[in-house]
Parts: sequence; C-alpha cells; structure tokens
Amino acid sequence: MNLTIHWTFLPHNDADASLAFYRDTLGFELRNDVGYGGKRWLTVGPPDQPGTSIVLEPPAADPGITEDERRTIAEMMAKGTYARLVLGTSDLDGTFEKVQASGAEVVQEPTQQPYGVRDCAFRDPAGNLIRINEVG
Repeated sequence: MNLTIHWTFLPHNDADASLAFYRDTLGFELRNDVGYGGKRWLTVGPPDQPGTSIVLEPPAADPGITEDERRTIAEMMAKGTYARLVLGTSDLDGTFEKVQASGAEVVQEPTQQPYGVRDCAFRDPAGNLIRINEVG
C-alpha cells in the first residue's frame, strides 16, 4: 500500500479566529472557505504540501449527533480535550517564539521529553491541542 494523509478534521467555534491562527500564525495557506446552512468550513494546509490539508469544521455538524453529544463535544472543546494535532518543525525554538508572540495559549514550552522527542504545545482558538515536534 502507498497511503498518504490527505485531509484531517479539527473543530472550530470561530472561523475567523481559527483562520487567523492557522494562516497568519502557523503560515498555512487557505485552500477553501465554504459556507453552508449558517456554518463555515475552512481548508488550510502547508504551502509546500499541497496534498495534505486540515479541514476546520463547525463542531458536531454531523446531523446524526444528538444534542447530548453536542453538549459533550462543546464541554470537551472548552477543556481542550476534544481534538489534537501534532506538527513538525526543524526550528522548534523559533516556531515557539512566533506562536507565543501571537498570543496563543502556551501549554508547554520547548521540552525534551523522556520518550526522545523535543516539543512544545499550544491551544488553538477552539481549544484544540497543537503539539509541535522538533524534526531533523
């Protein structure tokens, strides 16, 4: 098999704030901006990786989700425990400084983990945990 990551999904509760974070802070490009039924889906991705995208979607937009499930998702997003993404960079310290300067919530400063990875962590505007690993 020859599989690649094409799309992944993260929830957002403020499309403009999420777009500012992923585009202006992380440097991703906006690939699609779709409104439907009063909701908004944004597709972003690294400019040098046109085949890999993140779709920022309204939480619990699936019509099969119950109101109780929607409330649970909203509560988990507020606590920052619903979704996460791990990114990689060759300049962890520089990336950390840029993201921190944007006002993003810092969860962890650059740290050498006991399992061999050096990384840092932030929350995006929706509360999603964004870990950034240092890669060679």
